[in-house]
Amino acid sequence: MDTARTTLIKDITIVNEGCRQEGSVLIENGKISGIMLLSCPEYAEKVRQAADKADEILDGYSGAMLLPGVIDDQVHFREPGATAKGCIASESAAAVLGGTTSFMDMPNNNPPATTITALEDKYSIAETDSWANYSFYLGATNTNIEELRNADPSRICGIKVFMGSSTGNMLVDSQTALDDIFSLEGWLIATHCEDESTIRDNLAAAKSHYGDSSIPFSAHPLIRSREACVLSSSRAIRMAAAHGTRLHILHVSTADELEMIAEARRKYPGISSEVCVHYMWFDDRDYDGYGPLIKCNPAIKTAADREAVTAAVREGRVQAVATDHAPHLFSEKMQDYLHAPSGLPTVQHSLTMMLQLAERGCFTFEQAVRMMSHSPADTFRTDRRGYIREGYWADLVIVRRRQWTVSKENIAYRCGWSPLEGQTFDWAVTDTFVNGAHTVRDGKLTQERNPSRLMFRP
Repeated sequence: MDTARTTLIKDITIVNEGCRQEGSVLIENGKISGIMLLSCPEYAEKVRQAADKADEILDGYSGAMLLPGVIDDQVHFREPGATAKGCIASESAAAVLGGTTSFMDMPNNNPPATTITALEDKYSIAETDSWANYSFYLGATNTNIEELRNADPSRICGIKVFMGSSTGNMLVDSQTALDDIFSLEGWLIATHCEDESTIRDNLAAAKSHYGDSSIPFSAHPLIRSREACVLSSSRAIRMAAAHGTRLHILHVSTADELEMIAEARRKYPGISSEVCVHYMWFDDRDYDGYGPLIKCNPAIKTAADREAVTAAVREGRVQAVATDHAPHLFSEKMQDYLHAPSGLPTVQHSLTMMLQLAERGCFTFEQAVRMMSHSPADTFRTDRRGYIREGYWADLVIVRRRQWTVSKENIAYRCGWSPLEGQTFDWAVTDTFVNGAHTVRDGKLTQERNPSRLMFRP
């Protein structure tokens, strides 16, 4: 990609920092070099000057909106170790097609990214194959504290701690190890919070009641229960408070946790939380229709929890909306409860899901942008991303009001399925820019790629 090319996006509605304003944006050397607003008396002249500099002028955007690119702080792109399900190339392509310009990938691979060497191997793959900007969590274990101490937090999004059962045998259940991890300075500690012993007891009770082969998927939120989530999240909060940790609690799924975290943040502002878009789209009434397709950890819970998560986004009481994108082969998912793996693929559809929820009145477009772009950038201290600002990297998305329906023909995930098949959306991502490269044009991938490794401020 020739980053010296200058591009003018002309006469479009800019949604940024809580406002919608008509204007134009100039991109030079991969960054935003000019933002011209129609409300400015000299708008026409400034746009003319920008057009004189531009190698390409993009216009005809009546009714379209320009948004900062989505930052997804939790994905599982399956590479290395499970590339039949997905890989960095396939899933990052799906990401940019859906307006996600930066992703942070989890460490429970095969081999797991629990050493600096294994982590850098993933970065090497992404440098060659990724369509979007990338970062990778360094995974914690009961025994790898020296690896964590020797890593550079300015070059890695965070340390991932599985405080509940996980794929990849990465459960951290040693109190000594947890104390060592939570006392590390300069790091964001991201946690999966579900209490393992509670889940084991609930699963044993379900097996006794239904039999091993007959557990219904509707039992999932009772097995991976709210009590399991609350117990583990409260433990993480206590440890963060004791050690002064920057704690980020991932995929919060219950009203109870949201209230508990909000209370903790009043005393300890370094504690933050993330919710996932599927917790606002589905609730436990949907298990009968979708079954294994919406089985995920933590479980999708009640309609009241769904509304609580949605309200937290609307009111700015969480710090990120992400996907926990986790593709599995369809044949794997279509097994009985005990054998169907947890996780669903959503990174191609998360932004359009959020815009559809905004159409329904759940929150505003501006609030969706805050939760998917601005707030993740602030929480992770991501360097010059997440906003439409002069001097920031030109990670941008254009969306248009255009009805379209999810089908196998337009699903980009390597796994080839989505629980959203048959769903019609009112907004479509038409164009995506990654560091100024026009990576998606009119809904299709181009050959323009300019991704980079995410960097983080201290």
